[in-house]
Amino acid sequence: MAQDIRELFKNDKITHEKMPDNHQARFLEKLDETLPEVEAKHFKFSFIQIAASVVVLLGLSFGAFKYFQPEVLGDSPELVKTKDADTKSLGDISPGLKKVEDYYLASINLELSKVKYTPETKELFDGYLKQLNALDKAYQNLSLELTESGPSELTVNALIDNLKLRLNLLYRLRSQLQEFNTSDAQSNEVSQSI
Repeated sequence: MAQDIRELFKNDKITHEKMPDNHQARFLEKLDETLPEVEAKHFKFSFIQIAASVVVLLGLSFGAFKYFQPEVLGDSPELVKTKDADTKSLGDISPGLKKVEDYYLASINLELSKVKYTPETKELFDGYLKQLNALDKAYQNLSLELTESGPSELTVNALIDNLKLRLNLLYRLRSQLQEFNTSDAQSNEVSQSI
């Protein structure tokens, strides 16, 4: 019983008939009666979803911040930074001075990593840390002077001397800690033998 659809529309009486009066107005009224209720429910539901998403996102952000935040260990030594982004360093002047600066900074960081901090040596350690922090601030001031006034022999020598002084200070700290540990070990041996 297959028929051609074109033949059906040629003989179609529906296209010639007219819709009743006010049909479109009645349809729009019925549509307006039902549509606002659906929109209000959908809006409340989406608002709850947005609020829940924001809460979850804030929670995850806070958790990630706490997880990836480096641990702060009391008075433990920090590694020496080479420079701030807006200041020049010795390495910016010449490659030879960069090698000197890198050598001293690597040596300082190596010595800092070798230092063993114990509660018995806290006072000694804190004294050296204060001196190292003062030297680090002086180094930053010299770097700032180098940036502002340009390279001069006095500034370059002062920067190198600052690095040497910090390294020598760490050598002295290490030797004093070794002396303390050996004297402490000897006193423990004497007390055990008694």
